[in-house]
Formats: sequence, C-alpha cells, structure tokens
Amino acid sequence: MSLHACNECCMHCIIAINLERSVSESTVRSNQTQGYVKMKEAISIIDRNREKMVIPDGIAVIGSDRKIIVFNEAASRISGYREDEIVGKHYDLLFRNSPHDMEQISHSLTDNVALSNLSVNITDHRGGVRNVLASVTPITKSGKVISAVFVFRDTREMLTLTGELERMTSELIDQRNRLEAIFNSNIEGTFTIDNEWTVTSFNNSAEKITGYRKSDAVGKKCWEIFRSRLCRNGCHMEATMTRGKPTIGNELEIVSRQGARVPIRVNSSILRNNKREKIGAVETFIDVSEIRNLSEHLREKFKYEYIVGRNKEMERVFTLLESVSQTDSSVLITGESGTGKELVARAIHLNSARQNGPFVALNCSAFAESLIESELFGHEKGAFTGAITTKIGKFELAQEGTLFLDEIGDISLRVQTKLLRVLETRQFERVGGNKPIKMNVRIIAATNRVPQDEIEAGRFRKDLFYRINVINIHLPPLRERMDDFPLLVNHFITQFNEKFSKHILRFSPETYDLLIRYDWPGNVRELENVVEHSFVLCGGEVIQPECLPERIRTGPRAERPVPNSTVKGAERAMIIEVLRKHNGSRVKAAAELGINPSTLWRKMKKLGI
Repeated sequence: MSLHACNECCMHCIIAINLERSVSESTVRSNQTQGYVKMKEAISIIDRNREKMVIPDGIAVIGSDRKIIVFNEAASRISGYREDEIVGKHYDLLFRNSPHDMEQISHSLTDNVALSNLSVNITDHRGGVRNVLASVTPITKSGKVISAVFVFRDTREMLTLTGELERMTSELIDQRNRLEAIFNSNIEGTFTIDNEWTVTSFNNSAEKITGYRKSDAVGKKCWEIFRSRLCRNGCHMEATMTRGKPTIGNELEIVSRQGARVPIRVNSSILRNNKREKIGAVETFIDVSEIRNLSEHLREKFKYEYIVGRNKEMERVFTLLESVSQTDSSVLITGESGTGKELVARAIHLNSARQNGPFVALNCSAFAESLIESELFGHEKGAFTGAITTKIGKFELAQEGTLFLDEIGDISLRVQTKLLRVLETRQFERVGGNKPIKMNVRIIAATNRVPQDEIEAGRFRKDLFYRINVINIHLPPLRERMDDFPLLVNHFITQFNEKFSKHILRFSPETYDLLIRYDWPGNVRELENVVEHSFVLCGGEVIQPECLPERIRTGPRAERPVPNSTVKGAERAMIIEVLRKHNGSRVKAAAELGINPSTLWRKMKKLGI
C-alpha cells in the first residue's frame, strides 16, 4: 500500500468512528439536527488534527437526501463556498458541471460502496471547474447508509505544495551542507554524544587530533575513543552531563589511535533540542602540544643562564632575578637603552608564579600625554573626541599577569599622580567611566634615566618612585662589562648562524679589534645589530672589516684603555673555536689563523689552552 493510500485509509477510519459515535447518539430522522451537530463536532476535531499535517483535506458530509450536512474550512478554501452558503444545499451545487462525478457519489450513497483515488471535477463558487483527488466513504446505521463523507484535495494545490516542499527540502539540504562545512572547517575538534554517552558526530579536526575516522568514532562510547585516565573517573564531560553545567579550559591527556599521548584543552556544554530537553552534550577540544612546546621554548629562551654575562655586576643581577621571581613585588629596572631591560622583565615573568598569565609591555615614551592615560586604563565610548568604541587598557589586558612599563620616567606628572593612586588602591577606572575595576597585576617598570636626578629636577614623583622601586635591578652598560664581550660575540654568532643557515666561525683579528675599541653607545642591542649586519654581508667563514657598518670602521675609537684580560679572553675564545672546528689539529688551525704552528703552540700555552 502506498503512503498516500495508508494516510487516506487511516483518515477514513477516524471519520467513520467519530461519525458513527455521533449518529449512535441520535435517531437518523427524528432528531436529525442533533446528529448534524455531533457530525460537525467530529469534523471539527478531525480538522484541528489535520491542520498539523502538510496538506489539509476538504471534507464534506452529504446526507442520504443528497444535501450537504458538513463543510469544513479546507473545503471552503478549495471551493470558495462559505460554510453558511453551502450547508443545507443540494450536492449538485458542487457538481453542476460534472454530472458523471455526481453519479459516483450517488452510487456510494445508494449501494454502500466506498470509492478512493477518484479524479473528480467540482464547480467552485465562481462557476469554474477544479480538479480534485477524492474519496467517498458511506456511513451506515443498522445496515442503512445515512450519509457519505466526501474527502478531496485540490490537485493544483497539491502540485504547488509539492513544489514548495521540494524547495524547502532543497534549502534544508543546503543548510545542512553549510552547517556541516562549518562544523568540519572548525580548527577545534568537535564531537557530540547522546544521553547514553554514544558519539553521534565527529568533525575533521577531531579525526586529525585523535587519529580516528568519523566512521570509527560514531556509534562508540566517547571513552573508547579518547582513552584518557579521567574517562569515567570524574572527567569534565561527566560534570557537564550530570550537573548540566558547561566546563571551559580543562586540560587532560588523551591517547591517539596510534598510541601517542596528546595534551588537549577542552570545553563542553549540554546539548538540547527545540523543547529544551537534554539530548546529550557537545565538546570542543584543541591539541595544545604546540602551545606547550612554544611555552617551554619561551621559558628556555628566557632562562637566567641565557642572559649572557659573567661580569661581577651581571652575577649580582642573576642573584636578584632568582629572588625577585619568587615574589610578587614591584620591580624597577634601570640602565641605558639597549642593555636588555625588557629581556630581564620577561625572564622575571616567565620564571614567576604568573608565568601562565599575560605579559603586556607598554613603551610610555611612545604616546602623547593625552593618549597614555587611555593606553594604561582604557576608555569608555564617548569619553573624548574619537572614542567611538570602548577600549580595554593595558592594566585590564595584563590581569593575572605582568605589566611592563618601559621608559616610565617619560610620563607626565599628572599621569604619574593617577598611576600612583592605582598602585596604592589596586583598582582603577577607565577614562570617562565611573566603575572601579580591581587590579591583579604585577608591575615591572624600567627607565633609562637616573631616577634620583629626575626626582631632584622635579620631573618624577618621589612617592611613585618608592612605590615602584621595591626592588631595583641595575643593568650596566656594555662598555662597563667588556669582559663579557667575547661571550656576547660568540652568542650572537651562534644565534645568527642558525637564523641565516650560515657557518661563520669568527671575526678576523683586525675586525675584532675594531669592535673591541668601539664605544657602544647602543649597548648590547647595538652589538646584536652589528653582528647581524656583518652576517648579511659576509660571504665566507670569517667576518672581515668591510662587513662592518661604516660607523664602526670609521667612527672615533674609545679613549678608554681596553683591559688586557678582555683582549686575551677574545683571543683565547677565537683559538678554541678554530681548534674545535679542526678537531684539535694545530696545523690546520694555524693555517686558518695565518700563523706558524709553533706560534700557535706558544699562544696556547700562554693562554692556558
């Protein structure tokens, strides 16, 4: 049986049951009005139920006297006749242009014959002919036909609705494809489970992270796919499913299909249907192994031992760094430009308890006085001309982490006063706002000026200085730590060999002499730039004078005497490097250095190599 026939058959059963019940409560002739009312009530119930269907049918009940007893809303819509216009009228009003069709209904009433899937022409209220698909079901009482139910559908309306249904189906398929494309393009792995913990969807990123294909995962329990030690042992998804609360940012390790342990960060939430009933949960997760590697790389890069220097002043700095990192106290780093103040600030942050929080740096000298306040504290929309949106300041961005205020000596006294207030109260307001925001930030400040000179000149508040100078770390200029010069040069040679994929060994003696006698006003930063400049121009394994910037080659030499220990240290480092290159062969090393092997031997003895 076709779906259409099945639906029609069920509908006829409902009509027959309801009408028979109504007729049984009245006599066919003696109390006909009451029977008609019951019929109308039954049809009304059927109509209300059928409104939930896609195509509501027209229903007309025709009595044995060939008069129309009931005419529902759908029948009025199809024929154009209002109920009060047609009820009580002879049924030939509907079939005046199709007598053959009228005979079929008469045959059903006379001979108690049910007819279905009829192609019938009815006449509408304008006299036009409408083709309908119809069925006729006689209603009997005590073996006698008392009426017939004529059910019909407008074929044109059916075609229109069919086309609309096809269009809507196509739109649903397109929408489903779009959602599936979005689902699979998500960089995060995403999957859903039902109330029985069975995986119901699994996107492409989930496949890449876990190694399982969608076909492998769907239908399995989630713990069979992820195999974490927390699975079924208090995992985040268990909390979501049992308490209905989302979880954010949980980290755990799963085991991939290949057996590798993969660290992931997950979010989970309850999945509900359109009735707000819980039907499962959804989880998104991301592979954080690369993030962990980067974090470890940063910590490695900013280890104290990677801040190059064995000078006595630098040794004191390292001792301070170890102590400072274990506290949350404010730090003031002083020293000339280029001495590595931000490097030290980052090392403090990445070795402290706030290492997982943000490190936010602000160069206070880079902003005009009218803007620095907004940069620090943020501003509300409309706070000043040009403030078209609300902006979050550096203090908010650095919450739970560290705020590095570089060149703090360059801010105005007015902003210093506000900054002091913030440091004292540990709260601030955005520019143009009135809502206090609590501050949970560690302050590390730096300046290339001499704080005491600035205070005496009235350019820096003494009370602010005491507030930020809980611990002071002073970085000496390069010219005062020339005993570290060979270490720094070798450090940058190694760094740029890796960066440029070169194999440069050293600076030639003449080139090194130019470097050692330069005054280095830009300190370690300038040295780094000079070495990089030399690497770009050098085509061999030894950097020659012509590879240096012109200011180094032709600029004034430092008047200070170069310590003999520095020259010896540089020469010793150079010889060791060349010997290492040639696996300890003095003959080859001497040839590269351009000296006699016996001379090299004497130098090695003298330098303790």
